[in-house]
Amino acid sequence: MTGQRSDARRNYQRILAVAEAEVAAHGAEASQEQIARVAGVGSATVRRHFPTRRALLEAVFRERVEGLCEHARRLSAADDGRAALLEWLHALVVYAVSARGFAHVVGYEPPAEDSSPSSCGGRMEAAATPLLRRAKRDGAVAPHTTFHDLLTLAVGIALATEHLKDPGTQATRLFHLAVEGLSPQERAVGARGVAGCPGTGEGELRPSL
Repeated sequence: MTGQRSDARRNYQRILAVAEAEVAAHGAEASQEQIARVAGVGSATVRRHFPTRRALLEAVFRERVEGLCEHARRLSAADDGRAALLEWLHALVVYAVSARGFAHVVGYEPPAEDSSPSSCGGRMEAAATPLLRRAKRDGAVAPHTTFHDLLTLAVGIALATEHLKDPGTQATRLFHLAVEGLSPQERAVGARGVAGCPGTGEGELRPSL
């Protein structure tokens, strides 16, 4: 019995390592059959560990999602609630652009549905909602804004730019545009910002998300 459990753990780790490489190369449509062949196991073994494609992709991105969650928890102590929320959201956009398939995974959860607490979207929602709640309380974000709105924004930017020549630069440009709004500011955007995301100085307009 112990030997069987050890074999199962080794198979799981081998499948996951191959899946990470295949998803990096081919995105969310990476072939489960190809993953099984490269890992040296049968397709049934892959499906036993990962019953659905979504389960496989969730496992591939689990570690990085936890990193995003930890980043949100650290930002909860920041002085500026708006800047903290925007820093986290920008980090999410940057990762969604850099990691092929990630935007498709979190996009599997329609905004009208509650995320599973153990899913990528569910874990990020639990971690980032305090940042959003604080920004709303400070009047820096429109009160009707939901976490799913922010997630949809990040996913939309990632999917719209993933095939461009320089997706990271274009995604950041669109992110700034979404935050600033389409109308010109009465004053130039100030230097107070985080992680490359423009903020607003004292007395300047503060566009809500």
